[in-house]
Amino acid sequence: MLSRVIFPTPNPLFITIMSMTSLSFSVIGLFEGLGKNFKYSKFSNFNVEKSTSKQNNTVCSRDAMLVVYIPAFLSAVAFSGLFPNVGLRFLLVKSALTIHFFKRILEVLFVHKYSGGMAVDTVIIITLGYFTTTLITIYALSLTQGFPEPPVDLKYPGVVLFLVGIVGNFYHHHLLSLLRTKNDNGYKVPKGGLFGLVTCPHYFFEILIFLGISFISQTLYTFASTISTICYLMGRSYATRRWYLTKFDDFPKDVKAIIPYVF
Repeated sequence: MLSRVIFPTPNPLFITIMSMTSLSFSVIGLFEGLGKNFKYSKFSNFNVEKSTSKQNNTVCSRDAMLVVYIPAFLSAVAFSGLFPNVGLRFLLVKSALTIHFFKRILEVLFVHKYSGGMAVDTVIIITLGYFTTTLITIYALSLTQGFPEPPVDLKYPGVVLFLVGIVGNFYHHHLLSLLRTKNDNGYKVPKGGLFGLVTCPHYFFEILIFLGISFISQTLYTFASTISTICYLMGRSYATRRWYLTKFDDFPKDVKAIIPYVF
């Protein structure tokens, strides 16, 4: 079955090791769901972060997120120059990664409203994660050049998933940004869009983004990294829903975490 939807791996040992390594990070999603959150999680230590955001071991959240996204964006752009003419699938994957991280940077600069800070070790971990995932995604696909296409071509459905994910993710990030005014750093229950059905619709659409990229790429590594991302976002959305239920007495209990009517 897998051989019908993914490229054969020309360097089985390297790709398999990196794929299994990426897949192993799925356990982080379990920890998120159990409440063992990254240090920037509002529902793990919000009060601690507000009191420690000016200490040396934290970075301003806006600056931290720029540090997280810019290396991945630059790596996608750089690889576009290294492999300029290697086929439509390769062009689509590079373009999708570049668009995704460029959107993230623009959102950090002009959409999101931040408070507090992020621990330096968390910044380093997330930055390396995005950077290496972007590099290996492009590299793994470059190794398939000259190989026959998988019997089931998923790149065009992948483009659709990616575009729906990008638009939906941005829209719900915009709704979140409207909740916080200049003089109000408190949290409120989001409204509008799919927020009436799930706690984290922005995560749902982020899953569509990465599913789209994996469908376009159709390599073992991208599917493995996407599974890991899905597990992490599901765990994080579950923890977010639990946090809302404990913080807001009027939070609707029928609102799911990330998948409408399901989870």
